[in-house]
Amino acid sequence: MHTSSLSSHLARGSLRSLLSRLVPSLAVVLLLPLPGLAAQVPVSCNNTVSDDETLNAAVASSSVGDELVISGPCLINSTIRLRGQRAYRGGEPSGTVIRQANGANLAALMASDTWLDAQTYTGDPVSIKNLTLDGNASNNTGRATDGIVLMSWNSTVENTRINFMRGSGIRLTNTNSAGKAIVNTQVNGRIVHNFISDSGLHGVYVQDSGNSVTDWDLIDNWIADSGASAIRMENSAGWKVRGNHLYGVGQTAIVAQRLFGTTLSDNYIEGFGEGATAGTWAGIGATVQGDAASVISDNKIFNFGGEPNTASRYHYLSISQVNYGAGFVSVTGNAIRGIGSTRSTGLNYEKGGGTSLTVVSTGNLVTGVATSRNVGTGVTITTGQ
Repeated sequence: MHTSSLSSHLARGSLRSLLSRLVPSLAVVLLLPLPGLAAQVPVSCNNTVSDDETLNAAVASSSVGDELVISGPCLINSTIRLRGQRAYRGGEPSGTVIRQANGANLAALMASDTWLDAQTYTGDPVSIKNLTLDGNASNNTGRATDGIVLMSWNSTVENTRINFMRGSGIRLTNTNSAGKAIVNTQVNGRIVHNFISDSGLHGVYVQDSGNSVTDWDLIDNWIADSGASAIRMENSAGWKVRGNHLYGVGQTAIVAQRLFGTTLSDNYIEGFGEGATAGTWAGIGATVQGDAASVISDNKIFNFGGEPNTASRYHYLSISQVNYGAGFVSVTGNAIRGIGSTRSTGLNYEKGGGTSLTVVSTGNLVTGVATSRNVGTGVTITTGQ
């Protein structure tokens, strides 16, 4: 097109017409309406029991893509609904505290709307960041309150402090509030850089009665003073559990059931089996699926608080069951140091009801335990290639 023609078009304000002639498909794009712009939605609390109404009203009126920026302190006596495709953020954890009111006895302080509404499918992604959740357990004795219940896929919980829950700090679940399992999957989330303390049950609890809550990352968290387990995973398939620091654990520190392409690495476990309940407790306690191999490597497993329950047995790293078929696990480079008791085993390998278990077990430091390594019937130990 000549310059004079271009000037003529511009002079007549026909840029859209001109562009559509130069790039025909652009005409369609230019005619499409622009999507609504995501917004930051400020939500201010007043430290009164109407704060949950303020928060939930803001969530209800928000749009897809919005970020709700919460300033506290917030006092709540009903659960905050987490609608999908939205972010929930405080300015800094100590400045945005959401606290359960005395006697509220909530199921959870925050929960996916799909879970609350008893849906049978996972919710859209949510992002939770820079908050403190206070369960106020001493003044809510009537229920095992969880901090966050997520029934949402591709979601993130980051830089949160979750304290004083009678239930679990974070519960990822395939089971809705009416007790029915979802029919689809709930994958690809991240729980990163959180501090979870004083949970009556578990710091992080993966509740999965089917095969839905898989392929998440649980990385670089601090989990302290859990009544049962610091991390309990009823399904660990595809998970990366890495770099977590765990201490003050009542029972088994990391329960990882159904290993399947799972990585458990670089976790620092200061102690386990420190509660009053007697049993066989482990620093890492795992069961294995028969279709894929998994890795347990470079973990530090100690018991600085001793092995206080004389009726308990202490297995520092234990694979106790192959659930079906032939299981394969690489166990390398772990550092285990016990306290020299007669009730302790460093490495415990058993196949249970499965066909067989093959373990590449090499480069592990094991000391201060009565039995360095127990190898059950049907287990093959190799040094790899």
